[in-house]
Amino acid sequence: MKLDWKKTFLIGFGFMGITAIWQVYNAFVPIFLQAGHPGFTSSGEVLGFGLNATTTGAIMGIDNLAAIFILPLIGIWSDRIRTPIGRRYPFILTAAPLAALAFVAMPLATRLIRPEHNGSVADNPGAFALFMVAAGLVLLAMAVMRTPVVSLMPDLIPSPLRSKANGVINFMGGIGFVVGSFGLAVLFDIKPLFPFLGAAIILVGAVLMLFLTSKEPDVDSLPHPDASPGGEEEQAIKALKGVSVVPEQYRRSLFALLGAIFLLFVAYEGIGTFFTSYAVNELGVSEGLAPTLFGLAGVTFILFTIPAGFIGEKFGRRRTIIAGILLFGIDMALGYFVTSPVQMGVVLGISGLGWALINVNTLPMVIDTSEDERLLGTYTGLYYLASQVGATLAPLMMGAIIDLFGSNFRTIFLTGPGFFVLGLIAMTLVTRGEAHSKLEEAG
Repeated sequence: MKLDWKKTFLIGFGFMGITAIWQVYNAFVPIFLQAGHPGFTSSGEVLGFGLNATTTGAIMGIDNLAAIFILPLIGIWSDRIRTPIGRRYPFILTAAPLAALAFVAMPLATRLIRPEHNGSVADNPGAFALFMVAAGLVLLAMAVMRTPVVSLMPDLIPSPLRSKANGVINFMGGIGFVVGSFGLAVLFDIKPLFPFLGAAIILVGAVLMLFLTSKEPDVDSLPHPDASPGGEEEQAIKALKGVSVVPEQYRRSLFALLGAIFLLFVAYEGIGTFFTSYAVNELGVSEGLAPTLFGLAGVTFILFTIPAGFIGEKFGRRRTIIAGILLFGIDMALGYFVTSPVQMGVVLGISGLGWALINVNTLPMVIDTSEDERLLGTYTGLYYLASQVGATLAPLMMGAIIDLFGSNFRTIFLTGPGFFVLGLIAMTLVTRGEAHSKLEEAG
């Protein structure tokens, strides 16, 4: 059985558009929220709302709360729905334009801030309200489209090839990350609107490319989820989207895997949320250049996503993820002692390798916990439930620690590795999730 590489790369366009949006969002939204605060040193003349790191982290996390519930529900809904254009595309084609328009509105809202009132929410209530409404719409739309976009991969790719395929999907996501970091971020120093506008155009273009080149499979021959004995989909909804349909003897492994994913995303998202702030305040680079520094991790991530899929297939997904945790965690701990952009570039380059080993293999592990091909969207939703909860809590926890140590952004390189250690412990309890042909070997 061989992977259809062309088809897999085309499927990856949707994920490329999504990651381009999120890279710009995560790089600059914390800057807008904190600019003007006494503990935040801006290298440029960016106007913002003057919030501290804790409040900024809470906002970045609260924005993800809706996604915690939306992602699994959309996964289940897209498993059940039947339309002339498929199960996934109605969600994707509706949400992408809304996300693009709201994304462009965010920097436009900051232009309403009066320079003499920079760093004050109270003196700029209209601008802050518009900014937050736009951010909420971006989150809502991206949450609606994310699970259907990712579900297209297991829809079209058989189980034994999913680690390789997910490597390709993450490769395309890495391209979106690098485009956001290098191609778009540098435009921020010219005009803050430009990276947001560019990312919105890329998202819409990528979704159109996905729709025009990747046809959904014919699902008429599959049993409808409602036709299964005992109403499995109904049970899944009642038990938070799919856990109850997992055989009882495998639930411990699934909970351990989802727990590990949660912990790893707490570490990764916490560091990612405040890295631009760290680079501006601790390393003295400009707002536009800070994301390009973080983009070095994206370059090595891209280069290693496809090899990470092969490694996961050859040595097992669990072993590969554990190796990635050790590499990334130790490397991030060394980041605490960095004193120059060049040193940080080396650290970030190594970290991209570790994150590829982790990220490429975790989604296939969750999907292949179940052998029921009818519920792929449900299990994709479970994966994003775990990761999104981590993404929700990470910014708040990181921000609180930063403020606790007197606006010390360097502490992200101690807190992050701590959660990697916890994730490593959780992974030792995982016994399911290898490709179906290897389930007996996995024990």
